[in-house]
Amino acid sequence: MQKVYYLSTCDTCKRVMNEVEIPSSYIKQDIKKQGITKDELKELSTLTGDYETLFNRRAKLYKERNLKDKNLSEEDFRNLILEHYTFLKRPVILNNKDIFIGSAAKTVAAAKKSIHGN
Repeated sequence: MQKVYYLSTCDTCKRVMNEVEIPSSYIKQDIKKQGITKDELKELSTLTGDYETLFNRRAKLYKERNLKDKNLSEEDFRNLILEHYTFLKRPVILNNKDIFIGSAAKTVAAAKKSIHGN
């Protein structure tokens, strides 16, 4: 599958998508308008090996709920991501069986190489 989970109001997501040069053939899902489903999240976790890798610790709600002071389980990460879109680290770029999460320079470069081969 070739897909991007992103937030249309997020400048970082826009920058990463432009930098990677996401092809028009990719499915683009704005997670605020069309939330991630249980099945979609399960597919992502299968590729990453866990839900924690997909979890955004910079989310405003993470701080507001003092979640850093709690010992969160995999089920907690899953449920929080399903509860509110801000808990999904983004963008998430799927290129067949390759997955790239977030905006770190190395991640962006790897996504671009995977998609465009250079």
